[in-house]
Amino acid sequence: MAEIRQNQKWNSKNIIGLPVDSEFIFSNHKNIYKKGIEKRQTKLINQISFIKPFLKEDEKIILVTTGYSPMSFLEQFLMGWIIYYIKRSLFVFTNRRIFHIPTKSNYTYRNSIAKILYTDCQKIEIKGRSLVVKYKNGETEKFYYIAGKEKNKIKSLLKTISLEGAPSKSPRRMHLCPRCAEQLIENKYICPSCRLEFKNRAEGKKISLIYPGGGYFYTRHWWLGIGDAIAEIILLVLAITALVATLQGSKDSFIIFVLLLVLLVIEKLTSIYHANNFIKEYIPTEKEIKPIIATQ
Repeated sequence: MAEIRQNQKWNSKNIIGLPVDSEFIFSNHKNIYKKGIEKRQTKLINQISFIKPFLKEDEKIILVTTGYSPMSFLEQFLMGWIIYYIKRSLFVFTNRRIFHIPTKSNYTYRNSIAKILYTDCQKIEIKGRSLVVKYKNGETEKFYYIAGKEKNKIKSLLKTISLEGAPSKSPRRMHLCPRCAEQLIENKYICPSCRLEFKNRAEGKKISLIYPGGGYFYTRHWWLGIGDAIAEIILLVLAITALVATLQGSKDSFIIFVLLLVLLVIEKLTSIYHANNFIKEYIPTEKEIKPIIATQ
């Protein structure tokens, strides 16, 4: 596995039981200690108290920051500004890898965590406010709006990280089981080790089609589900009203009925699309997950 270059000096310290390089993590990009940086990093470390079971024995945290998960243009277009609450994430840089942790809007853990091994990357860089990762399989991912307070420090950090070494069998961002920390298999919604089950696309699609707001409720996006359910119910009631008027002989009502039906179909398809994207983050069917290992 890739490590921070050997000339990096470790000044190890435990914060809430987590191993951190206190000399590096509490300094700015010029390696000057700043009290404000220590306060912010300590606050962010407290947000990742759950991460200890995922760390290897010799793995140390060297930086934590905030940002957003990858998002497509279509996601941004369909969801608007709400996407920036839904896609919030934490990023944990260690001497071995980057942990990408999709979070709730207040940056609290929701039992979803992924890893990016340095040896799986061809290039990692900061472009503007984005963290851009190019993997050795040719794929590229962009993580948006990395916190400005850590941007320059990440640039400095990336200069010390070696990407040399043999890549894994899946050289890309891979999710880990929140219970046993084993790597999950892409598009398989059950942990191959502890058999923890995750929300799946087939069920998400079925629930989205049957119930108003179903896709959002299924993926635990409650407020989006309520909003979508209200919109679907209104469209459905109006469509039924227009259909009844059509059957009673109103020709104009038929056009209204068709338009409302089209809008309802679009609403359903949008719900399915969003549910599929949320499911990619591997949401456990169980709400409370207790790790069953000490190290991964």
